[in-house]
Amino acid sequence: MSYNLLKGKRGIIFGALDENSIAWKTAERVHEEGGTFVLTNAPIAMRMGSINKLAEKTGSKIIPADATSVEDLEKLVAGAVEELGGKLDFVLHSIGMSINVRKGRHYTDQNYDWTQKGTDVSAMSFHKTMQVLYKHDAMNEWGSIVALTYMAAQRVFPDYNDMADNKAYLESIARSFGYFFGRDKKVRVNTISQSPTPTTAGQGVKGFDGFIAYAEKMSPLGNATAQECADYTITLFSDLTKKVTLQNLFHDGGFSNMGVSNEVMEAFVNEQK
Repeated sequence: MSYNLLKGKRGIIFGALDENSIAWKTAERVHEEGGTFVLTNAPIAMRMGSINKLAEKTGSKIIPADATSVEDLEKLVAGAVEELGGKLDFVLHSIGMSINVRKGRHYTDQNYDWTQKGTDVSAMSFHKTMQVLYKHDAMNEWGSIVALTYMAAQRVFPDYNDMADNKAYLESIARSFGYFFGRDKKVRVNTISQSPTPTTAGQGVKGFDGFIAYAEKMSPLGNATAQECADYTITLFSDLTKKVTLQNLFHDGGFSNMGVSNEVMEAFVNEQK
């Protein structure tokens, strides 16, 4: 169902890799709600995914960009403003990567070159993106910038590895840059802390199926899907949330406020029998 929440609004969506990704689902929902956008991803990610299919479906242009490169980001922002016919109203940052996770290096035995690369892709790229948007005055007043995160930024999930540190840094950047963006440009900046979601990136984390099953048993409403996260993101892009900024917003079925659930306790009790 469409409510025309984003009619006339323009933006950039980072990270739509395939139909499982939250960015992909969000792009579809933005299109349904009347928004227009440019899609972007790193050239190597674009070769791995099927972003052309999404672009065709939504009538969107693709502008490849390495989000760790300020030069690429400047070309992306300028190209998006030109393609869409004006300043931007929303940006979704939905990218993250850990080489240590991908190659099975334990948190206590990191390859620090890989760690730095992961930090640059997963967190510093968010600062670089906002700096380019800020310096070029590319956002309309009351625009909205959203990045996706996970609660391993606050609590220990051992196999989430250095991605937990990256997400903590990402959330800090959202608050710190969000202050200046709000004060100077009337633009809001928030992060969404989503349930564990079976995206291509998420499934690369060791024990991910266990994450999902545990969170499902802990959460009174169950895990939020990628589609439901897209719906929530749309509300943050809309004018209905104009005074929401500097927030890390949990979209996790209530998991983040749980200590233990009956279902989890029963599983432990049964295990002891």
